[in-house]
Amino acid sequence: MMTLPKPVPPLARQRDWALHLDPAAPLLWLRAGWRDLADNPLPSLVYGIAVFAISALLIAGLFSLQIDYVLFPALSAFMVVGPTLAIGLYEKSRRLAAGEPVGLADMVLPRARSGGQILFVGVLLCLLVLIWIRAAVLIYALFFGLHPFPGLENIAGILLLEPEGWALLVVGSLVGGLFAAFSFAISVFSIPMLLAERRDAFTAMGISMALVWNNLKVMVIWGAIVFGLFCLCLATGLIGLVLVFPLLGHATWHVYEAARVKIEPAPS
Repeated sequence: MMTLPKPVPPLARQRDWALHLDPAAPLLWLRAGWRDLADNPLPSLVYGIAVFAISALLIAGLFSLQIDYVLFPALSAFMVVGPTLAIGLYEKSRRLAAGEPVGLADMVLPRARSGGQILFVGVLLCLLVLIWIRAAVLIYALFFGLHPFPGLENIAGILLLEPEGWALLVVGSLVGGLFAAFSFAISVFSIPMLLAERRDAFTAMGISMALVWNNLKVMVIWGAIVFGLFCLCLATGLIGLVLVFPLLGHATWHVYEAARVKIEPAPS
């Protein structure tokens, strides 16, 4: 007697991660971030002052150690680790949405529901920064050989007036853009998620990448806004971080809030 094969259950349907957001959604996130900043603004501004002070000290350290040749990749790397530094701002926005009291102590020492998983993502982003800085040094050596760094007072002329400088700008921007895009994709949703939910880091990063890829148009607009505001901070000698960093931190929480409808409830 012929035996029939056991029935195979149908494959699970691919998850739909599209949020169907309007291209103007990033402006709404900025408006919501400004509203959170304006609600008891002092802790947010103190947070921004602290980020500015740490950034200024790190830059001063680069000059004092005579390793100013990593200044440009280090500044671009700030955008990689920025989401990790903004955890306290996410906590303030979360508490405001939940109607809970919030103070500076709650922002400096937030309690992530995921525990140490959020630290894992932070360490991964720091490793990406180290790899990017090493890659930037190798790219410089590729076009200029093993010659010493000419100094910040001369580098602008070399980059803008020499063919090797143009090539360095193009290749460096492309490689740096890949690092920035990857870090943006794995962190923009995952870090607020790990703060608010009990998740493991890999699941959170995977969900973040899926959300970014399936909402690429809106997320590219949001990334361009973040980059533009960061360039504005650079133009002010990083002083703009005092206001811009809290604004972007609070707004990023609302980016995550917009995606919660697509995220399965976290296990209790």
